[in-house]
Amino acid sequence: MTKPVIDYSLYLVTGRELLPHGKDYYESLEESLKGGVTVVQVREKNADTGEFLVVATKTKAICDKYNVPVIINDRVDIALAMHAAGVHIGQTDMPLPVARSLLGDKAVIGASVGNVEEAKRAVEEGADYVGIGAVYPTGSKSDAKLLGVRGVGPILTVLGGSTVKSVVIGGVKTVNLLRILHGSVSPTGKHVDGAAVISEIVSSTDPETSARKLRLILDSFLKSGPSTYITSSPNSLALTPAGSNEFVERASKLLDKVKDITPMIHQITNNVVTNQSANATLALGASPIMATTPAEMEDLAKIPGALLINYGTIGDKLGMMEAGKWANFYRKPIVFDPVGAGATQYRKSSASELLNVWQPTVIKGNAGEIGAILGSDEVQSRGVDSVGVGFKNPAEVVMTLARRERCIIVLTGVQDYISDGRVVLRLSNGHPLLGNITGSGCMVGTVVATFVGAQSILSSGPIKEGEEDGKIVRGDMLLAASAGVLALTVAAEIAASQPGVKGPTSFLTALIDALYNLTSYDIMTRAKLEILP
Repeated sequence: MTKPVIDYSLYLVTGRELLPHGKDYYESLEESLKGGVTVVQVREKNADTGEFLVVATKTKAICDKYNVPVIINDRVDIALAMHAAGVHIGQTDMPLPVARSLLGDKAVIGASVGNVEEAKRAVEEGADYVGIGAVYPTGSKSDAKLLGVRGVGPILTVLGGSTVKSVVIGGVKTVNLLRILHGSVSPTGKHVDGAAVISEIVSSTDPETSARKLRLILDSFLKSGPSTYITSSPNSLALTPAGSNEFVERASKLLDKVKDITPMIHQITNNVVTNQSANATLALGASPIMATTPAEMEDLAKIPGALLINYGTIGDKLGMMEAGKWANFYRKPIVFDPVGAGATQYRKSSASELLNVWQPTVIKGNAGEIGAILGSDEVQSRGVDSVGVGFKNPAEVVMTLARRERCIIVLTGVQDYISDGRVVLRLSNGHPLLGNITGSGCMVGTVVATFVGAQSILSSGPIKEGEEDGKIVRGDMLLAASAGVLALTVAAEIAASQPGVKGPTSFLTALIDALYNLTSYDIMTRAKLEILP
């Protein structure tokens, strides 16, 4: 007998205690197999040996009809007795080398890992696959340590170069699967091989449909290839310094589309800038809504446009979590503005908490804020402001963070740097008066959200089943984010040149007017954009 080759994409972990009232376990199992489950782990924490063996044997008989392998949780004796494909062991279970000595080289052995050191040990000891997590809180294992989605990438880096496969586990649901998959990629593009699911299928009254929905997302994502995962232009790799003018021309035309489409921009923002952010949105031709109540978030996410989350005053964190979760589910772009992220430990931890719940399309911030998200102390924060001259190599910073966070990074300053992890743009428009009004950086976030919302709508249409179910947003988000920054900074130059502008107050009024009167020609003729080599 040779070691089985397993498709780990939809990995079902059983749990009879989670079945709906009146639902038979074996009936539920067969329905889930019809829905597309590719491997089954039998988990029986409360059964005695005899009962476990009966359940496992019957499970295997059903799975054999669908050519789906069975793995036993923890119990090597059960796996041997009923000829399972292998076992899965946790950190406190039988050591992997001992399990291997009992099961032999032809058995598949998986190991639970929750950090880089555990992953290294699993590779060294010969694990065939690892279960990485918990990525979200889970009710099936109360003692599971929360790794978070953003903790998966470093573990995948450890697996790079090995033949060890991987699945994510812990709180995996249809509503968050796309976010989990998108975030569970190493900086070099290595992605997970599947997702382990428990309650989403086992607790369902219709496990076949539940499994089919999960499988659709998994198949689309895993077949796309890692190069398409970043929420950006599929052609950004082809951008060269010589193409700056053509890029600016395409970006400038988006302004006309904003006015035609009038996208709804849902903004959860700080109470210092709510009014001027709404006015800036209206001036561009879009429609703002400033809603924070968690109960509204799913309904708002269904409306085409974009979501801006600006946590300057961090008063609505639960609303932010719900809004981002549903925006990901409905493939709506999210712009995250972590205002003052480096000012306090609470702000740092809040940013991490939010980024583990949902996947941003764009992260926008000044040097202090971007440094805090990156974990760099090169630039310090004083309140919401950066201190010092900025990063020595801002292009490298935005490229590195974009690859890690799987999104567009917008670093604002005297010069703005934007990256999707594959290319870096440098923008040099703007005016010093922007630094003398409250919330100018927040307004950049608003304008970027307006443009990515319009771009998302332009790229909408019927999703071709199996082709685009794995995309977390659609449209050229690098182009849209750049267009948003250009719109605000070009408008600032126009506003500052007005005869009536004498200082910050008159400048702010003129800036709103300039956004209102801004044309694509203004952007095209004034833009100072470089595509860096």
